[in-house]
Amino acid sequence: MMTKSKNPETIALHGGDYRSDPATTSVAVPVYRTTSYQFNDTDHAANLFALKEFGNIYTRIMNPTNDVLEKRVAALEGGLASVTVGSGQAASTFAIMNVCQSGDNFISSTDLYGGTVNLFTHTLKKLGIECRYADPSDPKNFEKLIDEKTRCFYAETLPNPYLRVFPIKEVSDIGRKHNIPLIMDNTAAPVICKPLEHGAAVVVHSLTKFIGGHGTVIGGALVDGGNFDWTADPKRQPLFNEPDASYGGAKWGEVVPQLTGANVSFAVRARVCLLRDLGAPLAPDNAWGIIQGLETAPLRMKQHCSNAQKVVDFLTKHKSVERVIYPTLHKGEIAERSKKYLKGGNGALVGIEVKGGVEAGKKFIEALKMFYHVANIGDARSLAIHPATTTHSQLTEEELLAAGVTPGYVRLSIGIEHPDDIIADLDQALGASGKPSLKAVS
Repeated sequence: MMTKSKNPETIALHGGDYRSDPATTSVAVPVYRTTSYQFNDTDHAANLFALKEFGNIYTRIMNPTNDVLEKRVAALEGGLASVTVGSGQAASTFAIMNVCQSGDNFISSTDLYGGTVNLFTHTLKKLGIECRYADPSDPKNFEKLIDEKTRCFYAETLPNPYLRVFPIKEVSDIGRKHNIPLIMDNTAAPVICKPLEHGAAVVVHSLTKFIGGHGTVIGGALVDGGNFDWTADPKRQPLFNEPDASYGGAKWGEVVPQLTGANVSFAVRARVCLLRDLGAPLAPDNAWGIIQGLETAPLRMKQHCSNAQKVVDFLTKHKSVERVIYPTLHKGEIAERSKKYLKGGNGALVGIEVKGGVEAGKKFIEALKMFYHVANIGDARSLAIHPATTTHSQLTEEELLAAGVTPGYVRLSIGIEHPDDIIADLDQALGASGKPSLKAVS
C-alpha cells in the first residue's frame, strides 16, 4: 500500500511500496545479506540481463533492502526513482559521470564542500571531464560558461561553509533553455528544501548526514526527478541518445521510458552502467541502518533547525564572536533565497569567526565538552570543526576564500540535544578562547 501523503513525516515511514516482507510478513525491513538471486529459468535470466524485464540480478546492482530505502528517499524528494551508492562522494561522482564523458564539461557553483572541489578539479580532470566554476551570487554566471560540450550544472542547496542558499529555479531555468539539467546536492537540507519542485532534474545526497542522522553508517543516493527530457536535444545529451554498445546498442533516453513507462532514464543508466561497471554499491546492512535514521529524519530536522536558530540568536550577541554565518544573516537577494527555498527551518549548520583568529578558534574547539570534534555534519549530536585545517585543507588559498573558508572560521553542526545545554557548552568554550563570556559582560 503506497502512501499518497505529501507529508515528510508520513513518507519517511511509509514511502514506497513496502508494507511487510512477502516471505515472513515482517513489518520491519529485513536485511537481505545475499550476493545473488535465483533465476526462475534460463529465459528469466536472459530477460533480466537484457533489460527486457526488471528484477534482482546481483547485489552490486540492486538489493531488496536497498530498494526500500531508494523508494523512500525518492518519495521524500518528490522524485520518481533513486539509486543508492556507497557514499555521498560516490553519488556526486556518479551524477557527473552519468552525463559526462571525456571531452565534456559541466558547470558547478563555487560554493562546494572541499572534497567535492577536489573531485571536480583534480580527479575528474584526469578523466578528461572539465569542471567550470560559476559564482552563484549571479545566476547569469552559469550561462556565460556554456558551450556545445556542457552537459550539466551542479550545486549544493545549502553549501558549507558559505551557507548561501543556491538560486535553484533561476539556474534551472537557464539550464532548461539549453537542455542542460541541474543536479542539486541536497545533503544539508533534506525535508526543508525540495529542489525538484524548483526545476532541478536530479538530487544527490550523502545519506551519511541528516537522513542517516546517527553517525553510524556511510551511504549516498541519486534521485531522478523524472522531469527532464533527455531526448529533446540528442547532441546536448549524447549518453542518452547514442547507442550504448555495452547493452546491444540501447539508447537510454528512448528504451527506458518504453520499458518502465516512466521518465527515469537517468536512474536506470546510473544503475545498470555505472554500478555494474564501477561498483560502489551501498551494503544492505548500511541501507538498513540508514532506513532507521530516515524514519525520524523529518522530526530531527525540526529540532536541528529550532536549536540552530537559538544558537544563532545567542552567538550574534556574544562579544567573543567576530561574525556569525547563517542563511538568514546574509544580505539582499541571498537572504531572500532562504525565504524562497527553505521551508520549516534554515538548517543546522552555523559558521562563526571567533575573535582572536586561528589561535582563539583552536582554543574554542579544544575547550568544547559536549560538542564532538569530528569531520562530519548531520549527526544527532552537536559537532564542531575547523575547515581550513581539515575538511578543506587540500584547497589553495584562493579556493579557500572562494569557498568562504577563512583562517578563523569554525563550522558548527547543531544537534538535537536540549538547546540550553548546547548554548552552555558554547558559552564556556568561548570564555576559554581568551575573551570574556556573554555571562561575564551582560
